[in-house]
Amino acid sequence: MRAFARPLFGRRARLRWVHLILGGALAMPYVFVGAVLVGPAADDTGVFTSLPLQLSSFGIGLPLAALTSLFPLTRPLESAAVRWLCGVDADRLADGPARGRVAKGRTAAWYTLHLALGGIVAGMSLAIPPFAAVLIVLPLVAGLRDSRLGLPEVLDHSWALALAPVAGVASLLALAGCAAGAGALLARWAPALLGPTPEDRLAAAEARAADLAVRNRLARELHDSVGHALSAVTLQASAARRVLDGDPEFVREALAAIEETTRRTVGELDAVLGVLRDGDAPGTAPAPTLADDLDGLLRRTRASGVTVTALVGTAPEALPPVLSREAYRIVQEGLGNALRHAGEGVAVTLRVEVRDGHLEITVTNPLAAAPGRRPGPRPGGGHGLRGIGDRARLLGGSVRAGPVRGDWRLHVRLPMRTAT
Repeated sequence: MRAFARPLFGRRARLRWVHLILGGALAMPYVFVGAVLVGPAADDTGVFTSLPLQLSSFGIGLPLAALTSLFPLTRPLESAAVRWLCGVDADRLADGPARGRVAKGRTAAWYTLHLALGGIVAGMSLAIPPFAAVLIVLPLVAGLRDSRLGLPEVLDHSWALALAPVAGVASLLALAGCAAGAGALLARWAPALLGPTPEDRLAAAEARAADLAVRNRLARELHDSVGHALSAVTLQASAARRVLDGDPEFVREALAAIEETTRRTVGELDAVLGVLRDGDAPGTAPAPTLADDLDGLLRRTRASGVTVTALVGTAPEALPPVLSREAYRIVQEGLGNALRHAGEGVAVTLRVEVRDGHLEITVTNPLAAAPGRRPGPRPGGGHGLRGIGDRARLLGGSVRAGPVRGDWRLHVRLPMRTAT
């Protein structure tokens, strides 16, 4: 019995019934407009006492509803109602306004269908329950049989009078069945009519791609700035500890480099976090450039006990700002990789020059630590080279990294023309 009653009177069926009643309520203004238009054709009985005129008013109102469905908020409101009352998953519905011809046509079809079925079910819900109640109590209340309620003459027969309660209950069940069927039909058609169109999916994909681009850029900035700073500070502190008693001047330089590195990194971290908090566009966070801080980057790296030979064959001030910024991060990551993987006391060669319309950056360091040299920390790698590759591809450049005759060499080519 419960399995039979649940599809008709369960919670989901009741909520869908409410959804249909809302559709009937929304249809009423359009029906009234239709009644005004067909009013001249009514006789003395009036529009609302003639079933053909009522149906005509309803038929005129539905096209008007389809026109008003072009209002931008129609699809978001209908999608919300379907999600909460019809039990349709949110990911199968579109939340934004209908933007294309196809989306607007589907929204108009849905709105018209909702109001049409809702108007029918709402009218049945108003008319059938009182009639069914009269039929159910008719054998028990003799006064009802004698009143002028317009009951069929067949009810004057005793056998028909005995079946009146059964007919009343059957009419209520029929109403519930119609409401459940109409609600199930709307729930089935909602994803097709209110779901995202190909244009909606494309717009959503573009929005996700833009958001992913922002996240990737922020991740690169955090990795390059914070990762390099932590590697440099670790080696600077280690080198200072080992020569604490024998070379106080080197210790002072290392501590000063640690202070400068952490101060700059905290500033860059605050800038990146500000982008996350404020939702700014990618690239709004201030970033150092070769022109601004190449000398400082080399000085802080050398304070870790690393010998860095820098061969700069072009003026950093002459580079385009975007190219100078990305090149700074590439140099920073290249030096950071040497600190992390080659160990302390290594000799690193940095070459920055312009050749054949390209800015070329080459970082070379020993492939393995020499005997007696303590290797640097080796956290899980791979992200740095991936970030360098991302930066180079965004500028139309190329990256080559790998062992070359006992050394590790990073070579990056960035086109000057594209960067401008």
